[in-house]
Amino acid sequence: MTVFIASLFLPHTVNFQVEKARARGTQEAPQKVAVVPEASPPAPSNAAAAASLFEKTNPQLKPGLTPGATTDHERIFTERVNQPGQETAEYPFPPTINDAIQLLTESEGHSPAWGATTSLNQPKPQTTVSMSPSILKHQDPVVPSPTITPAKTPEKETTAPYVGIKNIDALHRKVSFSRAEWTIETAEQGNGGLRNAVRSAKDAGYLDDMMWVGTMGMPTDALAQHTRLEIAERLEDEYDSLTVFVNDGDFDGHYTHFCKTILWPVFHYQIPDNPKSKAYEDHSWIYYVKLNQAFADRIAKHWKRGDAIWVQDYHLLLVPAMLRKMLPDAQIGFFLHIAFPSSEVFKCLAPRKELLEGILGANLIGFQTTEYCRHFLQTCSRILCVEATPEGIQMEDRFINVGTFPIGIDPTSWDKRRKAADVEQWIDTISERYQGKRLIVSRDKIDSVRGIRQKLLSYELFLNTYPDWADKVVLIQVATSTTEQPELEATISDIAMRINSTHSTLAHQPLVFLKQDLAFPQYLALITVADALMITSLREGMNLTSHEFVYCQDGSYGDKMYGSLILSEFTGSASVFGNHALLVNPWDYRQCAKAILTALTRDEKKRKEVWEAMHSAVLHNSTGNWVKSFNETLKRVWDEQSSREIMAVPRLSVPRLTEQYQQSKRRLMIVDYEGTLASWGSPRSIILTTPQRAITTLTELTDDPNNIVYVMSSRMPEEMERLFRQVNNLGLIAENGCFVRESQSDEWTHLADKAHIENWKVSVSHILAYFKDRCDGSWIEERHCSLVFHYGSAEDKSSAGRLAAECADHINDSCASQGIHALPVEGALIVETVHTNKASAAELVWRWCLDKTDNGKPAPSPDFLLVIGDNREDEPVFRWANKLQKAKGVEYALTVTLGSRSTEANATLTQGVTGVLSCLQQLVNPPEKATVSFQ
Repeated sequence: MTVFIASLFLPHTVNFQVEKARARGTQEAPQKVAVVPEASPPAPSNAAAAASLFEKTNPQLKPGLTPGATTDHERIFTERVNQPGQETAEYPFPPTINDAIQLLTESEGHSPAWGATTSLNQPKPQTTVSMSPSILKHQDPVVPSPTITPAKTPEKETTAPYVGIKNIDALHRKVSFSRAEWTIETAEQGNGGLRNAVRSAKDAGYLDDMMWVGTMGMPTDALAQHTRLEIAERLEDEYDSLTVFVNDGDFDGHYTHFCKTILWPVFHYQIPDNPKSKAYEDHSWIYYVKLNQAFADRIAKHWKRGDAIWVQDYHLLLVPAMLRKMLPDAQIGFFLHIAFPSSEVFKCLAPRKELLEGILGANLIGFQTTEYCRHFLQTCSRILCVEATPEGIQMEDRFINVGTFPIGIDPTSWDKRRKAADVEQWIDTISERYQGKRLIVSRDKIDSVRGIRQKLLSYELFLNTYPDWADKVVLIQVATSTTEQPELEATISDIAMRINSTHSTLAHQPLVFLKQDLAFPQYLALITVADALMITSLREGMNLTSHEFVYCQDGSYGDKMYGSLILSEFTGSASVFGNHALLVNPWDYRQCAKAILTALTRDEKKRKEVWEAMHSAVLHNSTGNWVKSFNETLKRVWDEQSSREIMAVPRLSVPRLTEQYQQSKRRLMIVDYEGTLASWGSPRSIILTTPQRAITTLTELTDDPNNIVYVMSSRMPEEMERLFRQVNNLGLIAENGCFVRESQSDEWTHLADKAHIENWKVSVSHILAYFKDRCDGSWIEERHCSLVFHYGSAEDKSSAGRLAAECADHINDSCASQGIHALPVEGALIVETVHTNKASAAELVWRWCLDKTDNGKPAPSPDFLLVIGDNREDEPVFRWANKLQKAKGVEYALTVTLGSRSTEANATLTQGVTGVLSCLQQLVNPPEKATVSFQ
């Protein structure tokens, strides 16, 4: 079985040696065309490569001084550091060190933006998407034409020698890249946490056969078709990767315009509605759909029965439903690595329904925390008007499981990487430079959701509030920039300048702000020697930097150990570490300042106590456990859902059922009323009657002393008595299991607590009244143990459905502690107790059957059980009967449902009420040769 892991970016990409191709191509180029070659970066010297203590592997990145630095202290970051066996520190490292670096990738994905300058030589985008200013023309984006504009006449060529030169240059770039030699390299873009998880799972044997699916993370319009095919073949053969090719304009519209401009802000609670935002003038939805379809087509082409598909993150929300349409039997899982917002925020998205329906194509949907899980369930309930349960979403034709699977780090790889000599060298260097100082470290992207501004303001408040610490503590803030945000960067720079200008001395600088990323050994060394890590994200899916910091604080190097973790309560990791971390609200600067003081003043005993708890959480939520848990859960739920699908449920064989009926000695039959024995009638009907055929059939069944027959319904007890007063020896179950009346008895048994019901009815009735007043044509029915909000006769049915879904969510959220829930059914919303249903009533009936006596002796237990129902309310009793059969409490048990929907029944009957009555009549009056199977 192959597991396809679909992520926007592949773990590997291509590096081109274009200069060699240009040298060869110069002689072949047409003589009349003068092409100015692209400027290529000069090869770095060893001195330049070692220019900074904390310099990124790419030696061209030159760190600037910290804003406001008043001393030469900052210049320690531009000194050379000797490596063992080397004259100076040089990057790239020798082969042995390079091999060690490949053990891990950046877990937090501090990767460059698509099309940005990287350390690899790759094409630049050939086209840029400019959205139409009119929403009516969003299908027609303004894209610069890639065609060459030839010079019409020699005179024009003389007067305008550069007409068309840009397009000619683009043509020659395509020739250059297509003729260039290339190598496969580790990609700088992508989800590092996911890559680490897959790699560790493969090493542990959890993923024996897997295939990546994604783009190469670079523009590809400059590549000829044969070059693309060669690259794709090599990636598939040697790197287990299926390459998805889309043109540059489509990718830019998908990634830059829709994902980063619209989806990312909204998922992180930042609705782009300010006057300067172009998000809702950017009609890039069409590109998002096109790229998702390209992924689905690529996977479907290679999928075989038995394969599993894991779709990753917010870039590919539509892929599950697209695959479900093409591959109805596929095993599809979806995992969201970022936060999922509340329904109030998510519904601001224009294509909200399409996005939710896209995700719901999966069999299993995974989130980082229970909070995101709850938000998703609530959003589906409110926007799609579907039933949301704690386990997942119940659609009409299928059930989708939803679960929490927090991702972590790979401890095994970290243990190997920490043993490298370069890491120990950096630990010694940093410890020596900051001897006697308390280090607080941070590493974030420069964007509005990472909370760098809030962190610096909190640190400034700490220094102002506790001046004794001003010359004893240093905050090292590593900040990487993937997109241009000049206003945010200017604000951060102003705060940093103010901090250093106010609190610096000749011998001390309290803030070191590095606008660059670190080489991995430097980063690992920094979080090893730090006294505290400070994370103030305003919203973040998990934040694995906190896991990495905790794991490195075990005291393996030097005397620094058990550092404190200051963590935003709005990160997914806050739910993993709980109160063992110093949880803060990033907007509460005083709380953050106090957390810094606590982190610096804790005694070792307390630090060790909380560190051990956090370390245990890191080990429990490792990447290997994440892959194993998600994989096992996906297989289990797929098996369960496949068995519930109506196509997998066999059709009822009446001859087989009749044969078992005749061979049994004592029989228990539980049959639903509305929709099963009789068509649905109006609950407001003054005169309630049961069709004569149903009365006759029930009478014939109850006349047999070996039969115990019960009819279940959502109607009240007095209504049930009136409906079936003509049938003797008939047991009744009313209000979906809240009342049970034994056959040959006039007394009703109450399964629900009357006092409890009266208590919750008061509060819920006010909620229902609120929504009733806003929905013309709706009304409220009060039953003994439930309340029903009827909206089937409303004038505006779509609006009524949304109001009912919102009402259900409101009740389920605010009244869950009272043991009740709101259950949507066709045209109505039923509010009833959680623990009392048709299954609990059936369990009581079964106990009564076992306690029966016959002439003073215990009556034999039923060896035949038949349950027939038609809607969602009957699923609990189906589940109960199936479990009873598996426990061998009855020799023969059959659960039958009507219609075509997802069900736990083990047989289906599609002829409705007529089919049910005909089936029951054949049990007591079998034909001489039963040859008919009702289907």
